[in-house]
Amino acid sequence: MGHSGAHDSIVRKAVIPAAGLGTRFLPATKATPKEMLPVVDKPAIQYVVEEAVAAGLSDVLMVTGRGKRPLEDHFDRAYELEEALREKGDSERLAEVQRSSELADVHYVRQGVPKGLGHAVLCAAPHVGPAPFAVLLGDDLIDERDPLLPAMIEVQKAKGGSVVALIEVDPAQVHLYGCAAVEPSDQEGVVRVTDLVEKPDAADAPSNLAIIGRYVLAPEVFDVLRDTPPGRGGEIQLTDALRTLAGRSRDEGGPVHGVLFRGRRYDTGDKADYLRTIVRLACDRDDLGPEFLAWLRQFVAARSVAENSAVREATG
Repeated sequence: MGHSGAHDSIVRKAVIPAAGLGTRFLPATKATPKEMLPVVDKPAIQYVVEEAVAAGLSDVLMVTGRGKRPLEDHFDRAYELEEALREKGDSERLAEVQRSSELADVHYVRQGVPKGLGHAVLCAAPHVGPAPFAVLLGDDLIDERDPLLPAMIEVQKAKGGSVVALIEVDPAQVHLYGCAAVEPSDQEGVVRVTDLVEKPDAADAPSNLAIIGRYVLAPEVFDVLRDTPPGRGGEIQLTDALRTLAGRSRDEGGPVHGVLFRGRRYDTGDKADYLRTIVRLACDRDDLGPEFLAWLRQFVAARSVAENSAVREATG
C-alpha cells in the first residue's frame, strides 16, 4: 500500500449499508426496506443521510439489496407529487418532498449476497477509492444536536488510520455489541483501540465500551476485508478487519482510535427500540411534542390507575 501520503487524506464520502432483510420487522418489511420505515414522519435512512451531509459528506453511497427501489425513489425527484403539491399551494410539504431529493449526491451499488457488514463495506471499494471514508449504519440514529461524525473525522485527520464510535454500556448489555479493549490517548474523550471482541460474554469483555454504527475507515480496510475469512455466521465481519488494522502502524493503515460518544442516540434495531425512538423524537418536536406529551402523561396515568384496581380486585 505504501505511505498514506499517497492517497487523498480527506474524508469526502459516506457509505450507508442498506441491504439487510429487516426480518425483525416482518411483515412491514416484506415489500419495504427496513430503512424506509418512518421514524415519526421521515424514513429512518433520511436521518442518516442528513447526518452525513451535516458533517460535510454530500457524496453518499448506499449498499442495497433486493427490493431497494423505494430507497432510490425517495432520494430522487417526484415530479408528479411536486406538481400536485404546487397546484394545491402546499409549499411546506413541497419543500419537504424536494428536500429529500436535493440533500445529497446519492449513488447505489448492490451487495448481491448478504454476507455481512464487512462484505457490504467491501462493495463500496470501487466508489470510495484510495481515501478514508465514513460508514453510517441505519440502526443507530444520532441526535443532530450532538454531532459525532465531525469529531471522528477530526480524529482521523490528526491520527490517521480508522476511528470507531464508542458508548459506555451496562456490563450486562455488552454481549449485544462489539466491544473494544482500549488504552488512553493524549486527547480527552479519545482512546486507542488495541483489540475488538464481537459480542463477548460479560465475564470476558475487555471493557464496557461498545461500538456503535459510525466508522471512519482507512482505505486499507478494503485489502484487509478481501483477505479476511468469514467469521460468525459465515459473514465477513468488519470487526475482524478492524482488529487487524488496530495492530498496524500509520504507514500500513493503522491505528484504530475510538471516540467516546456521550450524546443522544436512538436505536431502531428492534421493534421495542424503534417504538421508544419514535416516542423520544416526537416528544422533542416543537410541532408535536407538547400535545403528544400531554396525551402520553394522561395515557400512562390512566393505565396505572386501571392496573392498580385490577391488582386490588385480584388480591381482594
